[in-house]
Amino acid sequence: MSFKNSRAERTTITRDTVELEKETGNIYETIAILAKRANQINVDLKEELTQKLAEFASTTDNLEEIFENREQIEISRFYERLPKPAAMAIDEYERDQIYLRNIEA
Repeated sequence: MSFKNSRAERTTITRDTVELEKETGNIYETIAILAKRANQINVDLKEELTQKLAEFASTTDNLEEIFENREQIEISRFYERLPKPAAMAIDEYERDQIYLRNIEA
């Protein structure tokens, strides 16, 4: 999934817990699934951001370079404006894009 094109909400909205628990039958199991997926998304986003910002890393930092690097600032702002990983996970769950596997069955 491309995180840049995520349709997840950028603000907090109220969710119907009955709708969320329909597939698993247990709200706590659903929350655990969403938390695991949110952690996966968070790791992916962090790796992507770190790779992009690594291009701007220099061995010697001077004050002028720090304030003049507009590209780095724009990249950081873009990632700050993305929806939170939990909102992305909920959006994926609601659109049936998360594969659920029950290892007990």
